[in-house]
Amino acid sequence: MRALFSVSDKTGVVEFAGQLVSLGWEIIATGGTMKLLQEAGLKVINISEITGFPEICDGRVKTLHPKVHGALLGRRDLESHRKELKDNGIEYIDMVCVNLYPFRQTIARPDVTMEDAIENIDIGGPSMLRSAAKNWKDVTVVCRPEDYQTVIDEIRTTGNTTPETRLRLSAEAYTHTAEYDMMIAAYMRGQAGLNEKLFLEYDLKQSLRYGENPHQQAKFYASLDKVPFSLATAEQLNGKELSYNNIQDANAALNIVREFDVPFCVGLKHMNPCGAAIGTDVVDAWKKTYEADKVSIFGGIVATNREINKEAAELMKPIFLEIIMAPSFTPEALEVLCTKKNLRLLKVDMSKDNAMHRQYVSMNGGMLVQDQDLVTKTVVPEMCVTETKPDASVMSDLDFAWHIVKHVKSNAIVVVKDGMTLGVGAGQMNRIGSAEIALKEAEAAYKAKGEDVRNAGLVLASDGFFPFDDCVTLAAEYGVKAIVQPGGSIRDNDSIAKANEAGIAMLFTGMRHFKH
Repeated sequence: MRALFSVSDKTGVVEFAGQLVSLGWEIIATGGTMKLLQEAGLKVINISEITGFPEICDGRVKTLHPKVHGALLGRRDLESHRKELKDNGIEYIDMVCVNLYPFRQTIARPDVTMEDAIENIDIGGPSMLRSAAKNWKDVTVVCRPEDYQTVIDEIRTTGNTTPETRLRLSAEAYTHTAEYDMMIAAYMRGQAGLNEKLFLEYDLKQSLRYGENPHQQAKFYASLDKVPFSLATAEQLNGKELSYNNIQDANAALNIVREFDVPFCVGLKHMNPCGAAIGTDVVDAWKKTYEADKVSIFGGIVATNREINKEAAELMKPIFLEIIMAPSFTPEALEVLCTKKNLRLLKVDMSKDNAMHRQYVSMNGGMLVQDQDLVTKTVVPEMCVTETKPDASVMSDLDFAWHIVKHVKSNAIVVVKDGMTLGVGAGQMNRIGSAEIALKEAEAAYKAKGEDVRNAGLVLASDGFFPFDDCVTLAAEYGVKAIVQPGGSIRDNDSIAKANEAGIAMLFTGMRHFKH
């Protein structure tokens, strides 16, 4: 029995080849792989001894030869194949252990040149994998170090790999070459300025119990690109498996947390924030978030950008929550929270990066692709368009409200005071409907304290422009002191005039944040 080795990822390859030798196999190898195995004391046949031809073109050509591919593709069950191989002095190769040049790692380097990328396009490797995979009934093809031990165990037990294993390994090999070709195609098309194809590569992370509803099947796939604020790389420290809806909601919460560098906490239900606040620390931020809406947070998700300590954990524990996410938890906090066996605790990488990431939305028969909405303007006094100017006391709230409203389903209105949400109007078919919901929530919060909302000095944010002046009129009835919105309506002057009449400062950011 003969095995051909040619690997770029040399993890475990010496041990694998050594065990094959101990089981009576001959080892054929190329270039660097041959040198590594020989240095380990293994007897290795140079590929040139098999082909009768030297490696040429700086190693670009070494395995593209009938004595390699005939040895792999020749069927053992066909007399005509056996005769042709014998007549041409070709001996069978029973196993291929090959993985490919590190193209992905090469193009990921910030200083990569096209010449570097081209030299890391493997030709012989994919050809050998495909030949061996095609003839899986007779040939074992191994492209992943994770499979080495399975192969050795089966050979040691039965004398060869099982047909079931060879079929699985064949599928793995075709997947390996398909992913490789996809990377190369995407890179080369980018270099050539072609954009009419979209290549995506995701690995199954988790089979879910069901989808949005129990009658829908669902799976969670993870991108090979590791990015921050991602559930795909989060570490679950406690609780049940995540569900489809958990994942959707948790992702929405993480996108909100990404907006803030100061201590921040958000409570979320059905992909909309029900309470959010900045604070002096994680405890203060959580207290304000909970006070913002004690009712809606029931069964919700909490995310914060600060380590959760014991004090915060003890405050969260009595509330029924589905998920708590943070960059870390103290051991004392885990001791408190892990007593709730179903509560999902997720440790999430919340390091900031400046990379622009794509967002994919599937459609019937198609897919929409856009850049993620990662840029949020800071609200500054120079954005004011009214005679009434915002005083310094409201600028922080305006900026906070603007960063929150961006993550509320359109039409979106958020009402804020002192760095916490008091009312959230989401997903209504008209903007005045969302404004009514948000302002009435704020009014109820003040009534509960025995106070008049009209004396509070609220600020209001809208994710889109006001098509009419009705939202400004309503805001004035609730004593709103300042408004931030994108501007851009043909009726902007109506809203500006109404704000001037009511003594409300209004700021235009010039950027909208629709979230459908």
